[in-house]
Amino acid sequence: MQNEKNEVIVMDNYFTGSKDNLKQWIGHPRFELIRHDVTEPLFLEVDHIYHLACPASPIFYKHNPVKTIKTNVMGTLNMLGLAKRVGARILLTSTSEVYGDPLEHPQTESYWGNVNPIGVRSCYDEGKRVAETLMFDYHRQHGIEIRIARIFNTYGPRMNIDDGRVVSNFIAQAIRDEPLTVQLPGTQTRSFCYVSDMVDGLVRLMDGEHTGPINIGNPGEFTMLELAETVKEMINPEVKIITVENTPDDPRQRKPDITKAKELLGWEPKIKLRDGVPFMEEDFRQRLCVPKKA
Repeated sequence: MQNEKNEVIVMDNYFTGSKDNLKQWIGHPRFELIRHDVTEPLFLEVDHIYHLACPASPIFYKHNPVKTIKTNVMGTLNMLGLAKRVGARILLTSTSEVYGDPLEHPQTESYWGNVNPIGVRSCYDEGKRVAETLMFDYHRQHGIEIRIARIFNTYGPRMNIDDGRVVSNFIAQAIRDEPLTVQLPGTQTRSFCYVSDMVDGLVRLMDGEHTGPINIGNPGEFTMLELAETVKEMINPEVKIITVENTPDDPRQRKPDITKAKELLGWEPKIKLRDGVPFMEEDFRQRLCVPKKA
């Protein structure tokens, strides 16, 4: 929207999204909002499609696993059908979860992954893997222009406060004076990319010449305990850190190799975790109505 040449149509079924996140644009002459579910066909005239639809938090995708895999399979088919009809370029936001519990570290795009096809997370993991397959099949069979981004953990303002992802969990718990709940063993690692860096990477991928898949994430790697300690120190030094049972098939390590993004897109993240957390804290405090202690 900041590029005045663009007219933007947003489609959402609000399963995990919120109209509040878009209120600054509602009524703008270059912006249109449609309530629509990606699992149903869509008929529009567009030239670029960002296919970002899918619950990405374990709480949401395990709540309705059938809906999750339908979004990934039928939703991707519908978006590819739209791209084929109108000759649009389409970008799929895939996920680092396609690597499963990786036997390669850090993960490069050539790694095929180590995924449980019948586990509680497979609606998401395998769903995104099938979505990638569909993208390349349409590309090869119908000449559709495709772009695939493999997104690693992303955080920032306007996330669901109770979406079950670790950064939002810890920040909300610290603001509410609740213990920070670290899933055992606490040594599992994740890499956290601030949302503005992520958006920049996706736009560069869409506007560039490379199909991907390309990893887009921040290679800074933190254990869950390190993340909890950082949030505690920055937001609420009084809170305790406790451990809770882990969920099945939780990957032990996650770190992107972003060599391709650097070389092909000229992209790398700029915002460090310690710089991004305060933006998210400010947003969460406003929404939870909990001011900073004097």
